Amino acid sequence: LQAFEIMGIAAVGNNLITYVINEMHFPLSKAANIVTNFVGTIFIFGLLGGYLSDAFLGSFWTILIFGFVELSGFILLSVQAHLPQLKPPKCNPLIDQSSCEEAKGFKAMIFFMALYLVALGSGCVKPNMIAHGADQFSQSHPKQSKRLSSYFNAAYFAFSMGELIALTLLVWVQTHSGMDIGFGVSAAAMTMGLISLVSGTMYFRNKRPRRSIFTPIAQVVVAAISKRKLVCPSDPRMLHGDHNVSNDVVPSSTLPYTPRLRFLDKACIKVQDTNTKESPWRLCTVTQVEQVKTLISLVPIFASTIVFNTILAQLQTFSVQQGSSMNTRLSNSFHIPPASLQAIPYIMLIVLVPLYDSFVVPFARKLTGHNSGIPPLTRIGIGLFLSTFSMVSAALLEKKRRDSSVLDGRILSIFWITPQFLIFGISEMFTAVGLIEFFYKQSAKGMESFLMALTYCSYSFGFYFSSVLVSVVNKISSTSVDSKGWLGENDLNKDRLDLFYWLLAVLSLLNFLSYLFWSRWNIKSSRSNNNTNVVGDENI
Repeated sequence: LQAFEIMGIAAVGNNLITYVINEMHFPLSKAANIVTNFVGTIFIFGLLGGYLSDAFLGSFWTILIFGFVELSGFILLSVQAHLPQLKPPKCNPLIDQSSCEEAKGFKAMIFFMALYLVALGSGCVKPNMIAHGADQFSQSHPKQSKRLSSYFNAAYFAFSMGELIALTLLVWVQTHSGMDIGFGVSAAAMTMGLISLVSGTMYFRNKRPRRSIFTPIAQVVVAAISKRKLVCPSDPRMLHGDHNVSNDVVPSSTLPYTPRLRFLDKACIKVQDTNTKESPWRLCTVTQVEQVKTLISLVPIFASTIVFNTILAQLQTFSVQQGSSMNTRLSNSFHIPPASLQAIPYIMLIVLVPLYDSFVVPFARKLTGHNSGIPPLTRIGIGLFLSTFSMVSAALLEKKRRDSSVLDGRILSIFWITPQFLIFGISEMFTAVGLIEFFYKQSAKGMESFLMALTYCSYSFGFYFSSVLVSVVNKISSTSVDSKGWLGENDLNKDRLDLFYWLLAVLSLLNFLSYLFWSRWNIKSSRSNNNTNVVGDENI
């Protein structure tokens, strides 16, 4: 399902701007906003899907219901692309934009309805696919815990395979056979994914939803604020739910006390007579408070991946533009489409992920004693560190390309651009998979799908931050009336893209150093009084 779903949605997203401009006749600026809003909405709907799964439906039913919603969107897009009655009259916007009639009224309504059915379905399905697969493994069972780590690698392998097929085969189908056939293939891929899901119904282990996942969090916050003037006892055994902080074995349904974020411990202080039961909005258990502490401690780890995804945004925009200004010819009759450069990281992942899981993980397990081989937090850090060198490579290449074009009149081969994509492909294997595994294995039980949705939101924040960063850099670097900034000329030979890449390299390095601080804090603060580690023994 993971491979089929990403195959369908990526084929639509990667070539959507072409359809919006050529078929629906929206102007370039409006078309770009339609595409970016579509992508951003997918990840926002991911939070909705995670909440519905954890609170009401469970991951299986959420996938099944919203999988059919996504499928209906693909079918509606294909029908509209096929029927001339549902599109504006044909014209060539490159020759005469004024003669092209923009899609309005019923035609625009059908288009946006189809598009956002796809966004709603895909957003709600994405976090639940990984969470549902991970729910099939028991973390308390040693062998299954090891298989869980391999599952996350396999899930990302399927994701990479789907992206690669979408960027190559399905985009080729859309270009040569028409967008109606291309959208139809996306619908067929989603259908195959749903069939594969339903075929395993009798064998799945389904997690029971908790009804309300935010109420216990709100209770802790309200109780802690209402008791903010009280003093926490020096002995945590005096807190409500003192069985959680004893030296005995902790039950699987409870969490041990940790000394981090102690102001939240005030929610566990008893202020009334023991015979009187306090409201859950006034008195919480240690386990409740520890879950809130866990969620808060995830925030800096999540924030550290935003710059990482900002770098990904450059590889999908400016780096493609770099490739367009280079020699794309392999032979007299064959050229490499610059947009196909985005497939390089996924080719790397398809090769490296099986090798990593088969050889690196078993070897690392002997060294670290960790079921994952390389612990998730360490894995995230390795990826963040490597992503810096992707931008260093991009900056050096852009300086060489610009000097060769401006000073020598030579056009470099497009193969010079591959190192920055290769390095980022390796870094993505570490950071993206490590982040998913780390978030899923946290002690916030019953919120696994919602936490998976948060990992996808990092992509959205990274792309939004990229847009803000480009605008700020252009404004600051515009030193005169005639200067439009480093990135404002729409001509790479006049722009200073190399300096922008160096800026990103510096930001990436600073982000890595910040991550080291917060990851160490996360590890040290999550240790309980009896030195057990809630989230694993990630020693960085």
